[in-house]
Amino acid sequence: MIFMNGGPGPAAYHALVLPSGLYPDSPPLRAHALAVSHGHVLHVEEHGDPAGICAVVLHGGPGSGSSPLLRRFFDPARYRVISIDQRGAGRSRPRGATTHNRTAELLEDLRTVREELGVPRWLVVGGSWGATLALAYAGFEPQAVAALLLRSVFLPTSEAIEAFFQDSAGRAPEAWARFAAVAPADQRHDLLGFLARSLQRAPTGGDADLHRRLALAWWRWEQTLAGSTAASPAAVEPDREMLDALADRYRVQSHYLVHRCWLDAPPLLDRLGALPPVPTLLLHSRDDRICRPSAAQAVHELLAHSRLRWVDGAGHDPAHPAMASAMVAALDGYALHGRFDDGRAP
Repeated sequence: MIFMNGGPGPAAYHALVLPSGLYPDSPPLRAHALAVSHGHVLHVEEHGDPAGICAVVLHGGPGSGSSPLLRRFFDPARYRVISIDQRGAGRSRPRGATTHNRTAELLEDLRTVREELGVPRWLVVGGSWGATLALAYAGFEPQAVAALLLRSVFLPTSEAIEAFFQDSAGRAPEAWARFAAVAPADQRHDLLGFLARSLQRAPTGGDADLHRRLALAWWRWEQTLAGSTAASPAAVEPDREMLDALADRYRVQSHYLVHRCWLDAPPLLDRLGALPPVPTLLLHSRDDRICRPSAAQAVHELLAHSRLRWVDGAGHDPAHPAMASAMVAALDGYALHGRFDDGRAP
């Protein structure tokens, strides 16, 4: 859901035609297997110029993992881009693990990565769940945040989560009925609970096939709401290997969502007063059917120093040409002026 934006993986990604105007991808400068608490090992990559503006990229999900798309918004001649696969996600180990995997631990991991890589301050860029995590992190380590670029921000309220799984707004009733059909009729009123319980079971024997069916149904529902373009890396129909990866991703995601991402006591909006008054830009589409536009409006109204730019027509698709262009323009402006002006760097 909000939560997507990890993509199917580098091989499938490079087989697609992405929007023009993105910067070229390149091999990583460095890759790290960084051990953190309770046996988790984070996969961390650095791209671009080692002497450039330092930026950390927070992927969606939770559980999605980094995608090459997310670093191609950055000019590699101007930025040192640090991409982190969060706990249980992408190439971090163990993949799909939910034990000792909560928002508080992700925040501690970000501090660990920053200190291990010798970064005093960094630009924090996040989309979807990544934007949510970016806001939480800015309150956790405000002195380390130079600026915030937030795409399609999500507020993990009970209402927003239920709206995705129960489709109370009736956005796509036939597609939702197909999604809900994976659960027994007496459990469709709590589809998230059913998915979380089912995906937590060890994927052995028949449960492995069940996990793939659940993952495919969830993925198709997500695509229906996301408005993904044919150019989006998320738009490739998953094969068996990808379905296993999706099942791991959705295990982590459902684990977070049933707990409202541990950001409801106090609610995330009530925590925004602790954020530093740094350049902050929110990009959101008013036709986003996964992350409500009202979330971006609410965050903007509570951050007097922020700017909100509507990128209409993009839905929840980070690869949509309008959203990709807006991300590139914002980052080019920041590289030139230290603020999120429009206009590409020469």
